[in-house]
Amino acid sequence: MQGFFYIYTMRKILLTPIFTLVVVAAYCQQTETAAVKQTVNTMFDAMRKGDSTLLRSVFSKDMVLQSVSNNKEGKAILSVENAADFVKAIGKPHAMIYDERITFGDIKVDGDLASVWAPYKFYLGDKFSHCGVDVFQLMKTAGGWKIIYIVDTRRKDNCIP
Repeated sequence: MQGFFYIYTMRKILLTPIFTLVVVAAYCQQTETAAVKQTVNTMFDAMRKGDSTLLRSVFSKDMVLQSVSNNKEGKAILSVENAADFVKAIGKPHAMIYDERITFGDIKVDGDLASVWAPYKFYLGDKFSHCGVDVFQLMKTAGGWKIIYIVDTRRKDNCIP
């Protein structure tokens, strides 16, 4: 009977730290995922407000912006946009609100790197403009999560719900 209690006690001693590590890791993952979502949401809030300062606060200084779309012949093309020009355009007065509505899809975090897949619909004011998928890469810095790369697709129909 003593052997049984010894095995039972040792099992509890060994499993408790493992269980604790799993719980802590899951909590940290949820916390980082929430912080990544907040960074992305801040970007879209800045776009809706036309606030270039707020927008710049979530971009890394070397952020890259690209889009995949189809040309008139239906061939896929890659467009590169200057991030500084994008920030300036957001900050310039414009008649209609830039309203990009996303649905968070897959979010992955590994240490200081995060990746977000987010289908979206873009509206100028209340008018639908286009849709597609945004893919964000973020890096955790001393100042929090910063967007280092965005690539998106753009189309007028066949939007992901």
